[in-house]
Amino acid sequence: MPQLAQRVGRAKPSAIMLIAEKAKQLKAAGRDVISFSIGVPNFLPGEHVYAAARESLSRDSGQYGSNRGAETLLDAFLKHIEALGLTGYGRMNLSIGIGAKQVLYNLAEAMLDEGDEICFAAPFWTTYRDIADIVGAKANILHCGPDQNYKLIPAQLEEALKRKPKVFLFNNPSNPTGMVYTGEEIAALAEVLVKYPDTWIITDDIYNSMVFDGLGYHNFVHARPELKDRLVFVDSLSKTYGMPGWRVGFIAGPESVAKAVTTLNSNHITSLPEVITAAAVAALTGPQDVPAAKCVEFAAKRDTVMAALNAIPGVVCPRPQGAFYAFPDISVAFGKRRGELAITDDVSFCAALLEAKGVACVPGSAFGEPRAMRISYTCPTVQLQPGLDRIAQFFAELT
Repeated sequence: MPQLAQRVGRAKPSAIMLIAEKAKQLKAAGRDVISFSIGVPNFLPGEHVYAAARESLSRDSGQYGSNRGAETLLDAFLKHIEALGLTGYGRMNLSIGIGAKQVLYNLAEAMLDEGDEICFAAPFWTTYRDIADIVGAKANILHCGPDQNYKLIPAQLEEALKRKPKVFLFNNPSNPTGMVYTGEEIAALAEVLVKYPDTWIITDDIYNSMVFDGLGYHNFVHARPELKDRLVFVDSLSKTYGMPGWRVGFIAGPESVAKAVTTLNSNHITSLPEVITAAAVAALTGPQDVPAAKCVEFAAKRDTVMAALNAIPGVVCPRPQGAFYAFPDISVAFGKRRGELAITDDVSFCAALLEAKGVACVPGSAFGEPRAMRISYTCPTVQLQPGLDRIAQFFAELT
């Protein structure tokens, strides 16, 4: 029979969704499961977002929209990025997509030919490696362990850029670690980037509004404005506004890149629906009390998570300062057992934790760090401490 394209063989199911699906199955079977697995914010946007969506439906045109994005949405996004200190952009520097994931895929298609190199730090969001594989790019992964707080340092970046990669992909705040780069750290990396003008820079910064401890959000163009000519900023409504299912992502960058992504949209998605556009505009321009309150809530949850992890002997977890993840090094458990279950690596640890205690976490190897696991602490507050207590109990029962 006819064969599928080779690229399909390079595509892999999301490891995160596989864990989440297993947790759902156990719940459906009657198990008491607390999920720290999937990275959804678990809150809903303000009522003004729904009001805008309802109003849009009442006057729906039934027509196609713009491949780039409706002017009202582009203007709302421009105001949003200006508040982040990303100035000097116009509508022609922007384009939209069906979430940040689809935007990143379009960027890979626009920038990377078969065999081109893309570099990014590990731990990394799983989709980075998957997209690189699908488009046939070579991924140069820069390992950043807990000893350096899971952060890329200038010397590592320098060595990577000497190889002349086509794209450098950067994530701040980080999924899966929750780490946030300071202004000084961003400036030090920017000093390296300016020396290598033939590399595109993508900053996937969709958690830019979820930064704790007064640290603030920083971008390379804040430190070295000349990088703007080859830097693409990626953002999304999913995390900040509790709208992952609405699927709205954005880019801001050079006109040539925005034009390429818009052209790909004309072949892939055509446009965002009118009702989604209206909701997105309302989210960006309306009251910001919900995301502000959730940022405070997530910071408090972070403190609860860190207190629990710090109390487990041998577990090391750099303190996250953004997003809603913690990424503890659990390798102290490797080589131990819980009854008949042998803990040999992060995958067997997470499988045993789910089976024994009903707590779902994602193995760190999915993110390029097999000594760790990801905890997404967006569950209802009443579940957080019990889930952490179960993790502590699991460690205590290992022999």
